[in-house]
Amino acid sequence: MGDGIADRLAERLETALGHTFSDRGLLVQALTHRSGGADNYERLEFLGDAVLGYVVAKRLFDMHPDASEQELTLMRVSLIRKETLSEVALEIGMGAHLRLGSGERGRGLHNQPSLLADVLEAVLGAVTVDGGVEAAAVVVNRLFRDRLRGSGRGAGKDAKSQLQELAQGRRMALPRYDVIRVEGADHAPRFVVRCSVDELDLESTGTGGSRKEAEMRAALELLEQFRQAV
Repeated sequence: MGDGIADRLAERLETALGHTFSDRGLLVQALTHRSGGADNYERLEFLGDAVLGYVVAKRLFDMHPDASEQELTLMRVSLIRKETLSEVALEIGMGAHLRLGSGERGRGLHNQPSLLADVLEAVLGAVTVDGGVEAAAVVVNRLFRDRLRGSGRGAGKDAKSQLQELAQGRRMALPRYDVIRVEGADHAPRFVVRCSVDELDLESTGTGGSRKEAEMRAALELLEQFRQAV
């Protein structure tokens, strides 16, 4: 790809992001798959994942002052799960900018949702290195504006329902809930429940004054793990 074409593509992506890079090499790195070079997106993805989680959590905290911790967590999980990130990446035409080995592009890797989600996080990491967390926050607010505005509408859906939908969407078995033990006196029991998704080899535990509450807390914890695993 000629330098002129590459520059024009970079400018288009910068316009979509709302950030002009001082060091465009960071953007190039964020867009480079391991098949396209050793200096690839993976380290920047690590940073971008953390920054995205923080920025979205802060926005939700400010936007929904009456929301509970569980409601905020569910909203955050929905906003930063891989499906949402790949949708955002597609909306800004991220696939056209990826730097892949010839074999990988021929296999359609530039349109793979999981890769698009990872690269979007890497680009946010690159923005953070280039301009700081505030610059990354501007980009996140720009790209997720409509989704953030609509975030409150899904807050009523409980953790068990969201986890079940996520598993069903990937054609996996439904999450399983098992009572590990019941602690405390008969009049004030504390249930300890394990939640697991076999295909992902994940499990979590939750504690509550009723089995339902314990299951809900375990599902909430597994939702966080689920997002990292897919």
